[in-house]
Amino acid sequence: MSASIKRVGTRALIVDLPDLQTVMDFYAALSATPLPRQTDVVAAARTVLVTFDSPTATTNAIDVLANYSPDTADLGSPRDIEIDVRYDGEDVEALAASLGMSRNELIDWHTSTTWVAAFGGFAPGFTYCVPDDASRALVIPRRDSPRTAVPAGAVALAGEFSAVYPRTSPGGWQLIGTTNTPMWDSTATPPALVAPGDRVRYRAVEALPEDSQPARKHLSTPPRRPVFALDDAGLQTLYQDLGRQGNGNLGVTTSGSADRASARTANAAVGNKRNATLLENVGGLAMTALVESVICVTGADAEVTVGGRPAPLATPTIVPAGAEVVVGPARLGFRTYVAVRGGLIADTELGSAATDMLSGLGPKPLAAGDTIAMSLTPPQSANSLLSNPLRVERDGAGVTGVVRCVLGPRDDWFDAAAVEQFFSTTFTVTGDSNRVGLRLESNVPLARARDGELPSEGMVAGSVQIPPNGQPVLFLRDHAVTGGYPVIATVINEDVDIAAQLPPGGTLRFERYTPEG
Repeated sequence: MSASIKRVGTRALIVDLPDLQTVMDFYAALSATPLPRQTDVVAAARTVLVTFDSPTATTNAIDVLANYSPDTADLGSPRDIEIDVRYDGEDVEALAASLGMSRNELIDWHTSTTWVAAFGGFAPGFTYCVPDDASRALVIPRRDSPRTAVPAGAVALAGEFSAVYPRTSPGGWQLIGTTNTPMWDSTATPPALVAPGDRVRYRAVEALPEDSQPARKHLSTPPRRPVFALDDAGLQTLYQDLGRQGNGNLGVTTSGSADRASARTANAAVGNKRNATLLENVGGLAMTALVESVICVTGADAEVTVGGRPAPLATPTIVPAGAEVVVGPARLGFRTYVAVRGGLIADTELGSAATDMLSGLGPKPLAAGDTIAMSLTPPQSANSLLSNPLRVERDGAGVTGVVRCVLGPRDDWFDAAAVEQFFSTTFTVTGDSNRVGLRLESNVPLARARDGELPSEGMVAGSVQIPPNGQPVLFLRDHAVTGGYPVIATVINEDVDIAAQLPPGGTLRFERYTPEG
């Protein structure tokens, strides 16, 4: 078959397909036999998103996917799963009225429908389910502006889908109820309660049993040696590495260091492998050395002292035992990175120590009093011929940045005037921004040229969604795996680092970029 292929930045392609069955056929085939240099594949309602490790591999895959003809997918033996729901969602009354139904009629429809799990996405354990009988499907509009926090256990509807939010996260679906059935356990096989092909029935209850969420478990870690005591964690201090690549089918995004270039530079300076665990900080930190070590600080421009003496950025610095390392608040930029020679050790989940703030995977944020430990693996030799890769600037109004982006994949939802407005507008970063994404605002919202709902589809770090309110959301490293608002443009992978260094109140402009090939 001939498929429509669109670029998503420089390292991903989205394939438009006619129906969900074809999506699952593509997904199964690309999972079993990946294309050259393929890093992940994400199934969605009418698309598959395929990511690669280089722009060249992405370009080479276009012709292959345009004429790709996979066999029919075999989903194996489905399971029957029942989920108890208390129908107390804050949207249930208004949604029922908008559909011309009473509250009880909406609940009866939801509980009498057998739902089939189609694909995972958005977050770990968030599984998109569709009615097994297409004639029973309703088309539910998303909210005009997504909520910044949907509670864990919320049972929700959007488009033709029903799903449960496994943990507190942003979301634009209509909330109709609550469950405390655990939807995710990374130590289980499979880790998601509901897997593609499973049959799901919702059962209305007046009260839910006591919280039955499983205790958090982590994979075992290598031997460790304490090297620092954290005295002050600032606004936020996290363990990060380069993330969990290749788990999009589980609803797990890559996550990892928000500013990849700064993290790699810090590790390179002290002789670590590029994926070594290090600290990512917002607001400054202070820690006392328990043993002599070597550190490097990169990222935001900030004052750094070791034992009271200034220490330069992007340079290996010896820290004697007992000395205090102080990283001040950012003067320019937003996030700083601290690497320790030999690499840090933290509990891992799905093979990574990265803290994912959307999904909750990985170690919890660090707090004052915590001990920071290092690996016992012998370090490599250090490299001091480096420069700090911070790429934001200060203008008269504050911190500003410019990012390059590839138009699309859903620029056809906007007319030429809106696209020109997008590239000519200076957007402000709002205080609702975090590692999931930058919420941007301008005086004139972007208007869509097309009405209706976009079926959920895969996203990458750098995707710029335009919700119905016309104010863009630029997704960072902890982004949802799938989303349902049109992506007008996609920031290239290298420039996501710039966006990660913009604080609330900073400004951002988008610059058009055309990939080669």
